[in-house]
Amino acid sequence: MIGAIAGDIIGSVHEGAGTKTKDFPLFDKNCRFTDDTVLTVAVAAKLLHGGDYAELFHDYFHACPNAGYGGSFIRWAELRQRQPYNSWGNGSAMRVSPVGFACESLEDVLVEARRSAEVTHSHPEGIRGAQATAVAVFLARMGRRKHEIKAHIEREFGYDLNGRLNEIRKWYRFDLSCQGSVPQSIIAFLESDCYEDTIRNAISLGGDADTMACIAGGIAEAFYGGVPADIRDRALTLLDDRLRDVVEKFLVRYGESRSHGQH
Repeated sequence: MIGAIAGDIIGSVHEGAGTKTKDFPLFDKNCRFTDDTVLTVAVAAKLLHGGDYAELFHDYFHACPNAGYGGSFIRWAELRQRQPYNSWGNGSAMRVSPVGFACESLEDVLVEARRSAEVTHSHPEGIRGAQATAVAVFLARMGRRKHEIKAHIEREFGYDLNGRLNEIRKWYRFDLSCQGSVPQSIIAFLESDCYEDTIRNAISLGGDADTMACIAGGIAEAFYGGVPADIRDRALTLLDDRLRDVVEKFLVRYGESRSHGQH
């Protein structure tokens, strides 16, 4: 999941900027972790220690209240509400990558991804985005080739992954929906030749850059067998102590050594 977090941090300065190039400094001095990272760590904490997704999301929000959450999530978390708000936004997909690393079967991935999503994102599109992302991570971790991952996601989730980035980039605009950002994030991975290239691809579409790089980055980490050490270490230094502690514990239990990613 450090691949997702690094993608979020690198993409943080590009959100809303309409970046349409792959040529940019990887880490800007203003890069920071956002709500994508905070809630990804919350999912990781659930998988490590158990607990309740809603309570963990509430707790992590209150611990890091200024990370850039969406308005609906803020209202839900501030009041510690228990009912979901039927979101179809990409927040369910941005936080789900730990599920793909921790679960040991496709069935478990689908069940756990739904659980992580539906406490807020109970809309079918919100659940579909989370499941598709987690399954892509899982399949990549299991050593599946890109064409196999693509075919599975298209068949099981109905996403069209046939677009090419050079064409998508021409028309693509900021889109917070799962259906309008998860397929493009997966394509950013499919067209990549390494982890860093995946992140640059996702950001270069000019959309919800931190979230799309977060989604694509988790898949790329699983597929390429980890995150380059300089990128991983830089991302870890930008986390606060609580977040870093969970990430490091997760990496020990479910980390890069378990990946099949020699492709």
